[in-house]
Amino acid sequence: MSKKLALVLGAGGSRGVAHIGFLQALEEAGITPFCVTGSSMGAVVGGCYASGKSPAEMREIALKIKKSDLIDPSIRPLSQMALLRSKKLSDVLVKLLDGEKIENFKIPFACVATDLYSGESYVFREGDAALAIQASCTIPAVFRPVRADGRFFVDGGVLVRLPIREAKEMGAEVIVAVDVLKNASLPVDDVHNILSVIMRTFDVMDANNTKRLLEQYSDICDLLIQPEMNGINQYAIKQLDRAYAEGYAAGLKNIDKIRKLIED
Repeated sequence: MSKKLALVLGAGGSRGVAHIGFLQALEEAGITPFCVTGSSMGAVVGGCYASGKSPAEMREIALKIKKSDLIDPSIRPLSQMALLRSKKLSDVLVKLLDGEKIENFKIPFACVATDLYSGESYVFREGDAALAIQASCTIPAVFRPVRADGRFFVDGGVLVRLPIREAKEMGAEVIVAVDVLKNASLPVDDVHNILSVIMRTFDVMDANNTKRLLEQYSDICDLLIQPEMNGINQYAIKQLDRAYAEGYAAGLKNIDKIRKLIED
């Protein structure tokens, strides 16, 4: 009997399309997880997958996404706390998830967001899937914070790029984490506007948080997979085909390791 496998899909912006490629490789190998956890873009991909969408369906949707599908500038960015209104992001997620509740997903799922009031990570395990996933992928100052459950949320990756502990809490016996932000905080040549300052600051903080998190949970994360993503800007909607291909390649490379983990 196979052990209960959890897939932990990390934050990563457009690099997160690699998660779809990784899931495609697992599907072709006949490996289905017991549960899925996600943060930010990992929550988007993981949530769609757990709800029943196939990797092939998700790839088709992802490769059609354009900037205009997500960008709706705010006319009052200071009072609305973000550069974008976030209505378009919300509409995309509602359409993708069709009003589903997390507890009705085909595969148990959880995603993390950051509660601005408490300053702590918050785990969504039930309720409106589109709202929970929007909270998880709301980049601070870019998208408007999400109000839900009497709280105020921004991106889960602010505190938790890889929700490993959350997967263990769901009863997983084997945890495989996919981190698509390897090398995202390497030195850059230029920081040229307010948005790039925000994003660069976020990358540096995230890299340090994740290093500590991986050290803390090294005993329960059985396999960390980091697709080769050099040159792919997580904040630009381009090179999505390459991101998918890198995720697929990483999946194929690790299939035997994953199978051995769940069958031992």
